[in-house]
Amino acid sequence: MHFSYKPDILNNIFGIGSLFFVFIHLIIFISLMNQDIGLQPFFVPLWLMVLGIPLITVAVLIIISTGVAFFIKKVVNKDLSKLINKVEEKYKMWSKAKKDTFRKLNHVLIFIGLLIVWFIGLFVVKSFTGTSAGMIPEENNMLMVYFRILNKPNSISDVLFSFGWFYYLLFFFFYILCLFMIANEITRKSSFLNFPFNVFPKLYLSYEETQSYGTYLYFAIGQMFTAFTCPPMIFFAILGISSISDLMSSQVGIRYGKSYILWNKNKTWEGTIAGLLTTFLICFFFVGVFWALIFTYLFLIFDILTNKPIKISDNLLIPIGCSVAYLLIRFIFDFNYYSIIINWI
Repeated sequence: MHFSYKPDILNNIFGIGSLFFVFIHLIIFISLMNQDIGLQPFFVPLWLMVLGIPLITVAVLIIISTGVAFFIKKVVNKDLSKLINKVEEKYKMWSKAKKDTFRKLNHVLIFIGLLIVWFIGLFVVKSFTGTSAGMIPEENNMLMVYFRILNKPNSISDVLFSFGWFYYLLFFFFYILCLFMIANEITRKSSFLNFPFNVFPKLYLSYEETQSYGTYLYFAIGQMFTAFTCPPMIFFAILGISSISDLMSSQVGIRYGKSYILWNKNKTWEGTIAGLLTTFLICFFFVGVFWALIFTYLFLIFDILTNKPIKISDNLLIPIGCSVAYLLIRFIFDFNYYSIIINWI
Protein backbone atom coordinates (compact mmCIF):
# COMPACT_ATOMS: atom_id res chain seq x y z
CA MET A 1 0.00 0.00 0.00
CA HIS A 2 2.92 2.33 0.71
CA PHE A 3 3.93 2.29 -2.97
CA SER A 4 0.41 2.56 -4.30
CA TYR A 5 -1.53 5.42 -5.82
CA LYS A 6 -4.38 7.03 -3.87
CA PRO A 7 -7.21 6.28 -6.35
CA ASP A 8 -6.26 2.57 -6.10
CA ILE A 9 -7.78 2.15 -2.65
CA LEU A 10 -10.26 -0.51 -3.88
CA ASN A 11 -7.47 -2.41 -5.60
CA ASN A 12 -5.56 -2.33 -2.32
CA ILE A 13 -8.55 -3.62 -0.37
CA PHE A 14 -9.37 -6.41 -2.81
CA GLY A 15 -5.78 -7.33 -3.62
CA ILE A 16 -4.15 -7.23 -0.20
CA GLY A 17 -7.34 -8.53 1.41
CA SER A 18 -7.42 -11.62 -0.81
CA LEU A 19 -3.69 -12.17 -0.26
CA PHE A 20 -4.23 -12.04 3.49
CA PHE A 21 -7.19 -14.41 3.20
CA VAL A 22 -5.19 -17.03 1.29
CA PHE A 23 -2.01 -16.87 3.35
CA ILE A 24 -3.75 -16.88 6.74
CA HIS A 25 -5.68 -19.96 5.67
CA LEU A 26 -2.49 -21.67 4.55
CA ILE A 27 -1.16 -21.15 8.07
CA ILE A 28 -4.39 -22.48 9.58
CA PHE A 29 -4.42 -25.57 7.36
CA ILE A 30 -0.78 -26.39 8.06
CA SER A 31 -1.48 -26.05 11.79
CA LEU A 32 -4.42 -28.44 11.48
CA MET A 33 -2.31 -30.84 9.42
CA ASN A 34 0.38 -30.74 12.08
CA GLN A 35 -2.18 -31.96 14.64
CA ASP A 36 -2.87 -35.04 12.52
CA ILE A 37 -0.31 -37.73 13.36
CA GLY A 38 -0.78 -39.36 9.96
CA LEU A 39 0.17 -36.16 8.12
CA GLN A 40 3.10 -35.07 10.29
CA PRO A 41 5.92 -37.27 8.94
CA PHE A 42 5.52 -36.51 5.21
CA PHE A 43 2.76 -34.09 4.17
CA VAL A 44 3.48 -31.24 6.60
CA PRO A 45 7.17 -31.07 5.55
CA LEU A 46 6.07 -31.39 1.90
CA TRP A 47 3.72 -28.40 2.21
CA LEU A 48 6.33 -26.34 4.01
CA MET A 49 8.86 -27.18 1.30
CA VAL A 50 6.49 -26.37 -1.58
CA LEU A 51 5.50 -23.08 0.06
CA GLY A 52 9.01 -22.17 1.21
CA ILE A 53 11.17 -22.94 -1.83
CA PRO A 54 9.51 -20.27 -4.03
CA LEU A 55 9.99 -17.70 -1.25
CA ILE A 56 13.68 -18.57 -0.96
CA THR A 57 14.05 -18.55 -4.76
CA VAL A 58 12.52 -15.07 -5.00
CA ALA A 59 14.80 -13.76 -2.23
CA VAL A 60 17.90 -15.22 -3.92
CA LEU A 61 16.90 -13.72 -7.29
CA ILE A 62 16.46 -10.28 -5.70
CA ILE A 63 19.89 -10.49 -4.07
CA ILE A 64 21.62 -11.70 -7.25
CA SER A 65 19.82 -9.20 -9.50
CA THR A 66 20.59 -6.32 -7.15
CA GLY A 67 24.24 -7.31 -7.05
CA VAL A 68 24.50 -7.70 -10.83
CA ALA A 69 22.81 -4.34 -11.43
CA PHE A 70 25.17 -2.66 -8.96
CA PHE A 71 28.19 -4.31 -10.61
CA ILE A 72 27.13 -3.22 -14.09
CA LYS A 73 26.40 0.34 -13.01
CA LYS A 74 29.37 0.95 -10.70
CA VAL A 75 32.11 -1.37 -11.88
CA VAL A 76 31.56 -2.05 -15.55
CA ASN A 77 29.98 1.39 -15.92
CA LYS A 78 27.70 0.11 -18.64
CA ASP A 79 24.21 1.53 -18.75
CA LEU A 80 21.56 -0.66 -20.36
CA SER A 81 18.99 2.14 -20.40
CA LYS A 82 19.77 2.98 -24.04
CA LEU A 83 18.82 -0.52 -25.16
CA ILE A 84 15.68 -0.44 -23.03
CA ASN A 85 14.74 2.98 -24.42
CA LYS A 86 15.04 1.69 -27.99
CA VAL A 87 12.68 -1.18 -27.18
CA GLU A 88 10.27 1.27 -25.54
CA GLU A 89 10.30 3.52 -28.61
CA LYS A 90 9.43 0.59 -30.87
CA TYR A 91 6.65 -0.42 -28.51
CA LYS A 92 5.19 3.11 -28.57
CA MET A 93 4.87 2.89 -32.35
CA TRP A 94 2.54 -0.10 -32.12
CA SER A 95 -1.19 0.37 -32.63
CA LYS A 96 -3.54 0.34 -29.64
CA ALA A 97 -4.94 -3.05 -30.68
CA LYS A 98 -1.44 -4.57 -30.98
CA LYS A 99 -0.42 -3.22 -27.57
CA ASP A 100 -3.59 -4.64 -26.02
CA THR A 101 -2.93 -8.06 -27.56
CA PHE A 102 0.67 -8.01 -26.33
CA ARG A 103 -0.44 -7.11 -22.79
CA LYS A 104 -3.13 -9.78 -22.52
CA LEU A 105 -1.70 -12.59 -24.61
CA ASN A 106 0.24 -13.99 -21.64
CA HIS A 107 -3.07 -14.47 -19.78
CA VAL A 108 -4.45 -16.45 -22.71
CA LEU A 109 -1.26 -18.54 -22.94
CA ILE A 110 -1.53 -19.38 -19.24
CA PHE A 111 -5.11 -20.54 -19.78
CA ILE A 112 -4.18 -22.66 -22.81
CA GLY A 113 -1.09 -24.09 -21.08
CA LEU A 114 -2.98 -25.16 -17.97
CA LEU A 115 -5.77 -26.58 -20.10
CA ILE A 116 -3.26 -28.69 -22.05
CA VAL A 117 -1.72 -29.93 -18.78
CA TRP A 118 -5.21 -30.85 -17.55
CA PHE A 119 -6.05 -32.75 -20.75
CA ILE A 120 -2.78 -34.67 -20.68
CA GLY A 121 -3.15 -35.45 -16.97
CA LEU A 122 -6.75 -36.55 -17.38
CA PHE A 123 -5.88 -38.76 -20.35
CA VAL A 124 -2.99 -40.41 -18.48
CA VAL A 125 -4.99 -40.95 -15.29
CA LYS A 126 -7.99 -42.41 -17.13
CA SER A 127 -5.75 -44.64 -19.25
CA PHE A 128 -4.18 -46.23 -16.15
CA THR A 129 -7.09 -46.17 -13.70
CA GLY A 130 -10.20 -45.90 -15.85
CA THR A 131 -11.46 -42.94 -13.81
CA SER A 132 -10.78 -39.22 -13.44
CA ALA A 133 -9.69 -39.63 -9.81
CA GLY A 134 -7.25 -36.95 -8.81
CA MET A 135 -8.52 -34.52 -11.43
CA ILE A 136 -12.04 -33.73 -10.19
CA PRO A 137 -12.73 -33.11 -6.46
CA GLU A 138 -15.07 -35.51 -4.75
CA GLU A 139 -16.97 -32.53 -3.31
CA ASN A 140 -17.26 -29.13 -5.00
CA ASN A 141 -19.43 -27.36 -2.43
CA MET A 142 -16.40 -25.54 -1.08
CA LEU A 143 -18.12 -23.63 1.72
CA MET A 144 -19.59 -26.86 3.06
CA VAL A 145 -16.11 -28.40 3.00
CA TYR A 146 -14.76 -25.33 4.79
CA PHE A 147 -17.35 -25.54 7.56
CA ARG A 148 -16.64 -29.24 7.86
CA ILE A 149 -12.97 -28.46 8.57
CA LEU A 150 -13.96 -25.87 11.19
CA ASN A 151 -16.48 -28.10 12.94
CA LYS A 152 -14.40 -31.26 12.71
CA PRO A 153 -10.68 -30.37 12.73
CA ASN A 154 -9.74 -34.05 12.53
CA SER A 155 -11.32 -34.16 9.07
CA ILE A 156 -8.46 -32.18 7.53
CA SER A 157 -6.84 -35.33 6.16
CA ASP A 158 -9.97 -36.53 4.34
CA VAL A 159 -10.65 -33.07 2.93
CA LEU A 160 -7.13 -32.54 1.60
CA PHE A 161 -7.10 -35.86 -0.23
CA SER A 162 -10.62 -35.39 -1.61
CA PHE A 163 -9.57 -32.38 -3.73
CA GLY A 164 -7.27 -34.36 -6.02
CA TRP A 165 -3.76 -33.48 -7.13
CA PHE A 166 -4.78 -31.18 -9.99
CA TYR A 167 -6.42 -28.73 -7.58
CA TYR A 168 -3.06 -28.26 -5.87
CA LEU A 169 -1.19 -27.95 -9.16
CA LEU A 170 -3.42 -25.03 -10.16
CA PHE A 171 -3.12 -23.30 -6.80
CA PHE A 172 0.65 -23.66 -6.41
CA PHE A 173 1.21 -22.46 -9.98
CA PHE A 174 -0.53 -19.18 -9.20
CA TYR A 175 1.02 -19.05 -5.74
CA ILE A 176 4.48 -19.03 -7.36
CA LEU A 177 3.38 -16.60 -10.07
CA CYS A 178 1.96 -14.29 -7.41
CA LEU A 179 5.18 -14.30 -5.40
CA PHE A 180 7.19 -13.41 -8.51
CA MET A 181 4.81 -10.58 -9.42
CA ILE A 182 4.88 -9.19 -5.88
CA ALA A 183 8.68 -9.26 -5.91
CA ASN A 184 8.72 -7.63 -9.33
CA GLU A 185 6.47 -4.77 -8.24
CA ILE A 186 8.22 -4.12 -4.92
CA THR A 187 11.66 -4.03 -6.55
CA ARG A 188 10.35 -1.93 -9.45
CA LYS A 189 9.32 0.77 -6.99
CA SER A 190 12.50 0.46 -4.95
CA SER A 191 15.47 2.75 -5.52
CA PHE A 192 18.09 0.08 -4.82
CA LEU A 193 16.53 -3.40 -5.26
CA ASN A 194 16.32 -5.22 -8.61
CA PHE A 195 14.59 -8.27 -10.06
CA PRO A 196 15.15 -10.09 -13.39
CA PHE A 197 11.71 -9.15 -14.73
CA ASN A 198 11.79 -5.41 -13.94
CA VAL A 199 12.19 -4.69 -17.64
CA PHE A 200 8.69 -5.93 -18.53
CA PRO A 201 6.75 -3.13 -16.80
CA LYS A 202 8.59 -0.68 -19.05
CA LEU A 203 6.94 -2.41 -22.01
CA TYR A 204 3.58 -3.30 -20.52
CA LEU A 205 2.69 -0.19 -18.54
CA SER A 206 1.98 3.38 -19.53
CA TYR A 207 3.32 6.23 -17.41
CA GLU A 208 0.00 6.53 -15.57
CA GLU A 209 -0.04 2.79 -14.85
CA THR A 210 3.48 2.87 -13.44
CA GLN A 211 2.24 5.08 -10.61
CA SER A 212 0.26 2.14 -9.22
CA TYR A 213 0.83 -1.60 -9.28
CA GLY A 214 0.93 -3.47 -12.58
CA THR A 215 -2.22 -5.19 -13.81
CA TYR A 216 -0.30 -8.49 -14.05
CA LEU A 217 0.03 -8.45 -10.25
CA TYR A 218 -3.74 -8.04 -9.90
CA PHE A 219 -4.23 -10.91 -12.36
CA ALA A 220 -1.94 -13.21 -10.36
CA ILE A 221 -3.60 -12.33 -7.04
CA GLY A 222 -7.12 -12.75 -8.40
CA GLN A 223 -6.42 -16.11 -10.01
CA MET A 224 -4.58 -17.39 -6.93
CA PHE A 225 -7.68 -16.57 -4.86
CA THR A 226 -9.87 -18.41 -7.37
CA ALA A 227 -7.58 -21.44 -7.52
CA PHE A 228 -7.62 -21.61 -3.72
CA THR A 229 -11.39 -21.28 -3.24
CA CYS A 230 -12.87 -23.02 -6.29
CA PRO A 231 -12.76 -26.51 -7.86
CA PRO A 232 -10.80 -26.89 -11.13
CA MET A 233 -13.73 -26.66 -13.58
CA ILE A 234 -15.05 -23.46 -12.00
CA PHE A 235 -11.48 -22.16 -11.96
CA PHE A 236 -11.03 -22.85 -15.68
CA ALA A 237 -14.28 -21.05 -16.47
CA ILE A 238 -13.22 -17.98 -14.47
CA LEU A 239 -9.68 -18.03 -15.89
CA GLY A 240 -11.17 -18.21 -19.39
CA ILE A 241 -13.31 -15.16 -18.61
CA SER A 242 -10.34 -13.23 -17.24
CA SER A 243 -8.15 -14.06 -20.23
CA ILE A 244 -10.03 -14.83 -23.45
CA SER A 245 -13.27 -12.94 -22.76
CA ASP A 246 -11.36 -9.90 -21.55
CA LEU A 247 -9.13 -9.97 -24.65
CA MET A 248 -12.10 -10.38 -27.02
CA SER A 249 -13.96 -7.55 -25.34
CA SER A 250 -11.08 -5.09 -25.64
CA GLN A 251 -10.07 -6.14 -29.17
CA VAL A 252 -13.58 -5.86 -30.61
CA GLY A 253 -14.07 -2.59 -28.74
CA ILE A 254 -10.82 -1.12 -30.08
CA ARG A 255 -11.24 -2.33 -33.65
CA TYR A 256 -14.99 -2.08 -34.23
CA GLY A 257 -16.49 -0.27 -31.26
CA LYS A 258 -18.59 2.82 -31.98
CA SER A 259 -21.24 2.85 -29.25
CA TYR A 260 -19.39 4.03 -26.16
CA ILE A 261 -20.74 3.23 -22.70
CA LEU A 262 -22.20 6.43 -21.30
CA TRP A 263 -20.20 6.48 -18.06
CA ASN A 264 -16.99 4.96 -19.46
CA LYS A 265 -15.66 6.36 -22.73
CA ASN A 266 -12.87 3.76 -22.77
CA LYS A 267 -15.33 0.90 -23.40
CA THR A 268 -17.94 0.18 -26.03
CA TRP A 269 -21.09 -1.93 -26.11
CA GLU A 270 -19.72 -3.84 -29.11
CA GLY A 271 -16.76 -4.95 -27.03
CA THR A 272 -18.94 -5.85 -24.07
CA ILE A 273 -21.26 -7.96 -26.24
CA ALA A 274 -18.26 -9.79 -27.72
CA GLY A 275 -17.05 -10.50 -24.17
CA LEU A 276 -20.50 -11.75 -23.16
CA LEU A 277 -20.72 -14.21 -26.06
CA THR A 278 -17.20 -15.47 -25.40
CA THR A 279 -17.92 -15.87 -21.69
CA PHE A 280 -21.06 -17.90 -22.33
CA LEU A 281 -19.31 -20.24 -24.78
CA ILE A 282 -16.35 -20.86 -22.49
CA CYS A 283 -18.47 -21.43 -19.39
CA PHE A 284 -20.98 -23.59 -21.27
CA PHE A 285 -18.34 -26.25 -21.95
CA PHE A 286 -16.75 -26.14 -18.51
CA VAL A 287 -19.69 -25.66 -16.13
CA GLY A 288 -22.92 -26.05 -18.13
CA VAL A 289 -25.76 -23.73 -19.18
CA PHE A 290 -26.94 -22.61 -15.74
CA TRP A 291 -23.56 -21.45 -14.48
CA ALA A 292 -22.69 -20.08 -17.93
CA LEU A 293 -25.68 -17.73 -17.63
CA ILE A 294 -24.65 -16.68 -14.12
CA PHE A 295 -21.04 -15.95 -15.08
CA THR A 296 -22.13 -14.16 -18.25
CA TYR A 297 -24.38 -11.88 -16.20
CA LEU A 298 -21.54 -11.24 -13.74
CA PHE A 299 -19.16 -10.43 -16.59
CA LEU A 300 -21.64 -7.87 -17.91
CA ILE A 301 -21.81 -6.14 -14.53
CA PHE A 302 -18.05 -6.21 -13.93
CA ASP A 303 -17.14 -5.12 -17.46
CA ILE A 304 -19.38 -2.06 -17.63
CA LEU A 305 -18.58 -0.90 -14.08
CA THR A 306 -14.76 -1.13 -14.18
CA ASN A 307 -12.67 1.02 -14.13
CA LYS A 308 -15.49 3.55 -14.13
CA PRO A 309 -17.57 4.24 -12.10
CA ILE A 310 -15.94 1.64 -9.78
CA LYS A 311 -12.21 2.34 -9.59
CA ILE A 312 -11.01 -1.26 -9.46
CA SER A 313 -9.13 -3.53 -11.84
CA ASP A 314 -11.21 -6.15 -13.64
CA ASN A 315 -8.24 -8.48 -13.15
CA LEU A 316 -9.25 -8.51 -9.47
CA LEU A 317 -13.00 -8.02 -9.66
CA ILE A 318 -13.77 -10.75 -12.21
CA PRO A 319 -11.98 -13.69 -10.50
CA ILE A 320 -12.79 -12.66 -6.92
CA GLY A 321 -16.38 -11.65 -7.71
CA CYS A 322 -17.11 -14.82 -9.70
CA SER A 323 -15.46 -17.01 -7.05
CA VAL A 324 -17.48 -15.53 -4.18
CA ALA A 325 -20.67 -15.78 -6.26
CA TYR A 326 -19.98 -19.47 -6.92
CA LEU A 327 -19.25 -20.21 -3.26
CA LEU A 328 -22.46 -18.56 -2.05
CA ILE A 329 -24.83 -19.82 -4.77
CA ARG A 330 -23.45 -23.36 -4.60
CA PHE A 331 -23.81 -23.39 -0.81
CA ILE A 332 -27.15 -21.62 -0.36
CA PHE A 333 -29.10 -23.02 -3.32
CA ASP A 334 -27.11 -26.25 -3.80
CA PHE A 335 -26.85 -25.64 -7.55
CA ASN A 336 -24.19 -27.96 -8.92
CA TYR A 337 -22.42 -27.49 -12.26
CA TYR A 338 -22.34 -29.91 -15.17
CA SER A 339 -19.09 -30.07 -17.12
CA ILE A 340 -19.70 -30.99 -20.74
CA ILE A 341 -16.01 -31.07 -21.60
CA ILE A 342 -15.33 -33.87 -19.09
CA ASN A 343 -17.94 -36.14 -20.69
CA TRP A 344 -16.34 -35.66 -24.09
CA ILE A 345 -13.07 -37.19 -22.94
